[in-house]
Amino acid sequence: MTARDVAQALAIVLIWGVNFAVIKWGVHGVPPLLLGALRFGTLAAVAVWFVPRPALPWRWLIAYALTVAVGQFGFLFCAIKFGMPAGLASVVLQAQVFFTLVLGRWLAREHWRREQLFGLVLALAGLFLIGIAHGSAMSVAGFVLTLLAALSWGASNIVVRLIGAAGHRIEPVGLVVWSSLIPPLPFLLLSWWLEGYDADLEALRHFSVGMLLVVLYLAFAASLLGYGLWSRLLSRFPANRVAPFSLLVPVIGLLTAWGLLGEQLTVLQASGSVCLLAALLVNTLSSLRRG
Repeated sequence: MTARDVAQALAIVLIWGVNFAVIKWGVHGVPPLLLGALRFGTLAAVAVWFVPRPALPWRWLIAYALTVAVGQFGFLFCAIKFGMPAGLASVVLQAQVFFTLVLGRWLAREHWRREQLFGLVLALAGLFLIGIAHGSAMSVAGFVLTLLAALSWGASNIVVRLIGAAGHRIEPVGLVVWSSLIPPLPFLLLSWWLEGYDADLEALRHFSVGMLLVVLYLAFAASLLGYGLWSRLLSRFPANRVAPFSLLVPVIGLLTAWGLLGEQLTVLQASGSVCLLAALLVNTLSSLRRG
């Protein structure tokens, strides 16, 4: 990889790491489910005109949209709104790797390697330490919702594997862009039901320039630019040379939440985060060695 390629990889890590602090700013001004509708609606309204539709049946686009968009980001936005620190969310969300392993074993009959099983046990220990550290710095609801977001992300990974197993070519940017046509409606319906029409209308009446920047960042920086650059790297280099950069995302998430939001971890939360990040490292090294 050239210096330019490494710089692009680090730019993606920065974009995705800062994303969690941006979400926290967003849910303070807009109800979380409405924010989901705005994020994906804005992305779809602009990007579908420039990105070709992937050669996939709509059922796959719908399955991907409901898991990664409505599921992952719906739960994540609500988690941060209801008491999950942004930095800690960036760590706990990485449990998606281990949910993917469990779902893969259950749904796709995939086999675990010894290193993956060790990583899974280490991740569970980390999640346990984080979970018992709830209090003023983290709500139980926020923690559970973040786990549901990670589970949804894991489910979307299985959807992508099934798409490939069905013989379809996976185009990550096209998949992200065209699947974004689907989430706005369920997000709006859920928002009107759970958050209330009046709350949504009030948020839109007081929609500020700052909230517009949040939506643009989530739609185009975190989604379109992030996935576009990531796909470019994966198209040029083996996955085992690109994937390790993703380990830095929760590190950036923690640092930006500390620097921009003033968040600090308790001893138990820090210990659990170290365990979870170590589990990710074990899983990544196992994949690299066998890749």
